[in-house]
Amino acid sequence: MSVNPGTTYDESQIQVLEGLEAVRKRPGMYIGSTSARGLHHLVWEVVDNSIDEALAGYCTRIEVTVHTDNSITVVDNGRGIPVGENTKLKKSTLEVVLTVLHAGGKFGGEGYKVSGGLHGVGVSVVNALSKKLIATVKRDGQTYQQEYQYGAPQYDIKVINETPDTGTTITFWPDEKIFSETTEYDYDTLQARIRELAFLNRGIEIVLSDERTSESQTFIYEGGIISFVEYLNRTREALHQPPIYVEGNKDNIQVEVALQYNDSYSENIYSFANNINTHEGGTHESGFKSALTRILNEYARKYNTIKDNDANLSGDDVREGLTAIISVKIPEPQFEGQTKTKLGNSEVRGIVESLFAEKLQEFLEENPAIAKKIVEKGVQAQRAREAARKARELTRRKSALEVSSLPGKLADCSSKDASISEVYIVEGDSAGGSAKQGRDRHFQAILPLRGKILNVEKSRLDKILSNAEIRAIITALGTGIGDDFDIAKARYHKIIIMTDADVDGAHIRTLLLTFFYRYMRKIIEAGYVYIAQPPLFKLERNKTIRYAYNEKQRDLVMAEFGEGAKVNIQRYKGLGEMNPGQLWETTMDPESRSMLQVSIQDAIEADIMFDTLMGDNVEPRRDFIQQHAKYVKNLDI
Repeated sequence: MSVNPGTTYDESQIQVLEGLEAVRKRPGMYIGSTSARGLHHLVWEVVDNSIDEALAGYCTRIEVTVHTDNSITVVDNGRGIPVGENTKLKKSTLEVVLTVLHAGGKFGGEGYKVSGGLHGVGVSVVNALSKKLIATVKRDGQTYQQEYQYGAPQYDIKVINETPDTGTTITFWPDEKIFSETTEYDYDTLQARIRELAFLNRGIEIVLSDERTSESQTFIYEGGIISFVEYLNRTREALHQPPIYVEGNKDNIQVEVALQYNDSYSENIYSFANNINTHEGGTHESGFKSALTRILNEYARKYNTIKDNDANLSGDDVREGLTAIISVKIPEPQFEGQTKTKLGNSEVRGIVESLFAEKLQEFLEENPAIAKKIVEKGVQAQRAREAARKARELTRRKSALEVSSLPGKLADCSSKDASISEVYIVEGDSAGGSAKQGRDRHFQAILPLRGKILNVEKSRLDKILSNAEIRAIITALGTGIGDDFDIAKARYHKIIIMTDADVDGAHIRTLLLTFFYRYMRKIIEAGYVYIAQPPLFKLERNKTIRYAYNEKQRDLVMAEFGEGAKVNIQRYKGLGEMNPGQLWETTMDPESRSMLQVSIQDAIEADIMFDTLMGDNVEPRRDFIQQHAKYVKNLDI
């Protein structure tokens, strides 16, 4: 390789991205994404600072306000961010905290014993990604203020008045150049996380106010995670009151566990490390699970509920109908997994396991009536699991090439490439017939359902697997179910629910989503599940045909056709009313169709919603209908 002697290669040519400039260049590295999720993450970075003050014992109240222009203010009554000069950088500590990555009391180990913050990048990242930020600090008898634009201070820190109070107020305006998708905050998203933080940090008062709607709520739970479990189980019938609660501290690691069994068949375990929801589990969750299985088996054998020759209860058996929260607070958390939501600290497993096992054993001995109910539920689950294993054999295809083992009603596609293949789950034979004729056979498969599938919220797996429609879905998808589930075997990477736009169609769609959420959640998490959007109206004028997917579009098309124009409007009651060509053109052609991708933003809220809508308890469902009835536009009776 020849080098041109006329050019120099020295340090002047190495570009150093100073601090916050790096954040603005690659925001996704610091807050996960610049979508709505990243936008809300800005709030959590600021709130987490206030929570850390509370965990250290200095803050009792936090206020989060959404303003009409979608700016956010977070106020706490903690000690206030220090304002004295940082000797190393010759700037006020407040300015250092707001402009230097990884500055703050969490990295030296002295300021905070435990701290949250998903990436630990702190409020400097919020500053970098805001077009404007105002920091106000009350401490040492005075109120200090400093303003920033795009991360740069507009003036040196100044005193604006005297005050006996302490605390920090941060107001920020997200930069729409960074958050081009949306800068609008969603109240429900904020509410769910703030409620969660209030549960996880017993006794802290958090107020959420929305000036856009004049809505305001105060969250404070003296019961902590016991209240959390009761909240999650409020739509179910609990087997015992109150929830079992265990807390302990070892090697500076705080452990809290609350659990309660209910009469459902689903397992709901949520684990947290330093207030971060560890969706993928980790060492704290595995320690809890192994202790639960071991102690319940030991108890069942000791009192002869499981006989000498019988097999032990499995983990799935003892967790049927269980709602549990595991919360650990750790000085140095190590997160792993693709989304950084899996706890990796190896020492935590043993600590959680030994603390929980000891306390659970004591509880069972002291409460024999509750212990008996819990063990008997596990034994029933074991019997059902064995029945389900036999039923599952019916859904297992012998090989990917053996087409004869696929359900007879499935019109499969010719492609064997799952990444381009899609299956439409269609309601009814007439719509199925149209879809079969209108589809592109190369990559589109059609699976018609006859009637409504079983409501899985009210049934055990063995009963679910005896339902012919559900068996057809499992077999067609190829992933297996339960212990056999393997997403790598999915035969289609688009599973599209296509039902009529009426009450029955909505019900079938909800039944299918409930089944996928409870028994094949990974296909939703992988982004494989979609909802087709067939048009509601066909508008025709002088042989010009247009379709509208809602009333607003219908009115726009009418306006385009012109006032007084004679337009023939057909409102589709069902998919069967469309001929194959129309169904392809409006709903199935990848070039022109519109589909909704199903995602789980918040598993806890999704779980409560499915239980409210599909569970046995009538009261919460009635309350939900009464609360949301005012939003109904077209009631199809």
